[in-house]
Amino acid sequence: MSQPASESTQPTPTLSLREAVAIIVGIVIGAGIFKAPSLVAQFTGSTGWMLAAWVAGGVISLIGALCYAELAAAWPHAGGDYHFLHRAYGRRVAFLFAWARFAVITTGSIALLAFVFGDYMSAVLPLGEHGPAVWGALAIALLTGLNARGIHASAGAQSWLTLAEVLGLVLVVVAGLWLWGSADHRMPLPDAAAGDAAGPGMPALGMLGLAMVFVLLTYGGWNEAAYLSAELRGSRRSMLHALVISLGLITVLYLLVNLAYLYGLGLQGMANSEAVAADLLRVAFGRTGETLLALSVGVAALTSINATMIVGARTNFAVGRDWPQLHWLGRWEGERGVPAVALYAQSAFALALVVFGTGLRSGFQTMVDYTAPVFWSFFLLCALALIVLRRKEPAAERPFRVPLYPLLPLVFAAVCAYMLWSSIVYVKAGALAGLGVLALGGVLLAWLEAAGRRQAVPAPAGD
Repeated sequence: MSQPASESTQPTPTLSLREAVAIIVGIVIGAGIFKAPSLVAQFTGSTGWMLAAWVAGGVISLIGALCYAELAAAWPHAGGDYHFLHRAYGRRVAFLFAWARFAVITTGSIALLAFVFGDYMSAVLPLGEHGPAVWGALAIALLTGLNARGIHASAGAQSWLTLAEVLGLVLVVVAGLWLWGSADHRMPLPDAAAGDAAGPGMPALGMLGLAMVFVLLTYGGWNEAAYLSAELRGSRRSMLHALVISLGLITVLYLLVNLAYLYGLGLQGMANSEAVAADLLRVAFGRTGETLLALSVGVAALTSINATMIVGARTNFAVGRDWPQLHWLGRWEGERGVPAVALYAQSAFALALVVFGTGLRSGFQTMVDYTAPVFWSFFLLCALALIVLRRKEPAAERPFRVPLYPLLPLVFAAVCAYMLWSSIVYVKAGALAGLGVLALGGVLLAWLEAAGRRQAVPAPAGD
């Protein structure tokens, strides 16, 4: 018997481990791996430190994943981070987090990825002056329709998109291996041979911090798996398995891709490149390589948009369950396994950002400026939430416990604090924009609380 849309219907375990891994990998591997390596090479200044930064990113992400696995195993919920923050700090902090996701982190990521998709598809099939925006809007509309059909439709598409995305990265690795044995493959890029050695000593802490901002941005998104914890089949430790498998695959892929860039272009060639993957494939395969890259980046953007839609709508759903004034967001389509209203609201806002950004967008790095301080602020709170909840709810059943507690959670929290400091020092104006968005969320929060108090006051009795 089908379950109609209801504010009392709850998510049910429907996702397999394979589907969860495909969603996590699809969220994490996005356009960043086609852009960030050149910046990391520039900031680190040596082959050894560049590769060490990518290994460190995988290790740090794994430590964070262990923390999230304990939280998700103890309190599986469609609200993910929102639910953990609610239990640890209360509904106000949780609401501000949900607002930040809706106004900046999730919808901004969808809009940015839509523009990335549009830029590369326009290189293959131009649609006029506003072609990138048209392509991006079409991608959002079509993927919204796919997600509205239900979790099985979106998760099934995610599996195929992730496979195509990984094959695109394999193409980059093949290009690097193809060029490795060529004596003159670096000639098209001046200065590519310079700086190929291990390079000087350790880079300045500020430069290393900037490198890690972009490394961890490229690894970012694995925490979104927490939003699937109530829908993952198997034991409550299944989320641990999904996170460890996903991050292991991603770390290996990222190292292989960076080695391909290094072999194909050299360290200095990577640092000087504005589009490192495009330069590598152009050197290896000419114009055909550039077209293949455009399609690969387009697929990567679609994969990340789809996965972000799946998990992002679940935050809005959780907010609708907690705030009576937003109850319309808390409707769950039981048969399809999707919070349809929350999904439509998210996509509508993302489309509005695409329209707004058509004449104002300034690219990849500006979006990092805008989102990074807000993201790392709440990531730090989530890292500390594990320690808070160990003290606040010591009797709660925990099917998985982080090893070496409290050392690993404190290490992860320290990394989050350092990344927050690095992003604020670096972005400055972007950080102020993020604070402005949070301030608007504070105003909305005050209005919701005032409205709630008015509703709680009983009406005067009649004469």
